[in-house]
Amino acid sequence: MPETLTRPRTDGPDTGSGGSWRVIVRNDDHNTFEHVASTLARFIPGVSHDRGMQIAELIHNSGQAIVYSGMQEPAELYWEQLKDAGLTMAPLERC
Repeated sequence: MPETLTRPRTDGPDTGSGGSWRVIVRNDDHNTFEHVASTLARFIPGVSHDRGMQIAELIHNSGQAIVYSGMQEPAELYWEQLKDAGLTMAPLERC
């Protein structure tokens, strides 16, 4: 029976497509609180409309907010979906 070899991991958890990536929405003068909240609730898992309204308020008051932090592939998907829905996005950021 052939032997199975397991190679040691040579990269850390924050390399490659893993690690943590941030999706950041920026404040603008053309999106309403309602649009921001409903868009976040539609595309970001675990964000309700009420939570989306809280995040919209944070974006308005702070100029921007991190709306997702996690693996690169879903971060890229959410970033594209939010951008396509008309939200003003900061560049995808690795943390």
